Amino acid sequence: MNVLVVGSGGREHAIVRQLAASPQKPRLFACPGNPGTADNATNLDPGPNDAAGLVAFCRSRSIDLVIVGPEDPLIAGLADDLRREGLAVFGPGAMGARLEGDKEFAKEVLASAEVPTAHYHAFSSAESALKHLDKIDLPVVIKACGAAQGKGVAVCATREEAEAHIHTCLRDQAFGQSGLRILMEDCLYGTELSVLVVTDGQDYCLLAPSRDHKRIGEQDQGPNTGGMGAFAPVALPSDLYAEIDTRIVLPILAELRRRDIPYRGVLYVGLMLTAGGPQVLEFNCRFGDPETQVVLPLYRGDFLDLCWTTATGELGRHLQGAHRPEGTGPTGWTGSGLTSWDRHAVVVVGAADGYPGPYAQGRPIELPDANSDGGWIIHAGTRRDDRQLVTCGGRVLGAVGVGPSLDAARQKAYDLLDQVHFEGLTFRRDIARTGEGVRK
Repeated sequence: MNVLVVGSGGREHAIVRQLAASPQKPRLFACPGNPGTADNATNLDPGPNDAAGLVAFCRSRSIDLVIVGPEDPLIAGLADDLRREGLAVFGPGAMGARLEGDKEFAKEVLASAEVPTAHYHAFSSAESALKHLDKIDLPVVIKACGAAQGKGVAVCATREEAEAHIHTCLRDQAFGQSGLRILMEDCLYGTELSVLVVTDGQDYCLLAPSRDHKRIGEQDQGPNTGGMGAFAPVALPSDLYAEIDTRIVLPILAELRRRDIPYRGVLYVGLMLTAGGPQVLEFNCRFGDPETQVVLPLYRGDFLDLCWTTATGELGRHLQGAHRPEGTGPTGWTGSGLTSWDRHAVVVVGAADGYPGPYAQGRPIELPDANSDGGWIIHAGTRRDDRQLVTCGGRVLGAVGVGPSLDAARQKAYDLLDQVHFEGLTFRRDIARTGEGVRK
């Protein structure tokens, strides 16, 4: 099978790495990919940057399956363009991707599905938003309505912080079109959880529950980022697995079908586990980053077959062969047999100094000589410059550790990251240390 993965970040490297482990031994391509994907795939450099170019490439190389990693091309309708040419695509069309591209639309879907989420108001003018601050209690969560790579959300404890983020979005237009309309939401309290739902529009399964660490600083201080680390699986009270499945996932998928919105790919559901039960914080229309880096190593089956059957509307066939080993995994979690619950994975992101603000690029990177079964490096913001590996992004790489316990996996990740060197390397020392996932 010939498979094309679209994207260039850590998520795409993790996807390519997992595909390469398939017993089907697929021929892999990455567009444009990165130095990490080049270990297992042919990078298209610079690669076609439009739908027509991708279609032409797929025809020339007899591509069987396209997996679209990032949100922007999905929101722009790339999956629709490829499907019109008869290609099998893992990733939703523009209608489904609107769940991430338009947070106000996502709120409407949640309301129709009667799925719990924070109360909100939407604004297009700074004046109206500022007036609304006089009527509400703080803290308040302010979000850019569009996709902003995880950086458009601010939890504002003071009026000054709220005013600043309103101006950042609506007046300074720091997030471009994505921030020209904002949501102001009630602040929810609890612990966060990431749930990756793989669905072909009819059948579905839930991958290992995970948790990422969004803030740049330790103890969750500082501004939001795309994610500074993650771990999986997250231990939950036994009744919460079924509650998430029946109270959150099932109604959402049913509402998409009611609206005649086809969805083949991953629906990322970001949850807050509050004292009153799980509530939806956000949707993403693709694999999370860095959650993918810890969820996929725990996948028990053939990941290529999961993607192929999802893209072709035959996910049920794949799930029929996924049996939960006796005495392992939670009940009430659809697809629990697909996860190795006796293993744990941790990823710690190594970022460039200054991220998520301005940061330097082009700094030489030194990596460990080799990866092992228990730990490996995921490339994100790296490139080759005259055969020298250098930085080219805010989140430069991720150190992944896998082990029989969370502590063991965490230790492997940090031991590996301690062997990475580049000027300005910064990372959090508390990934997977805070919170065990029990509802508070």
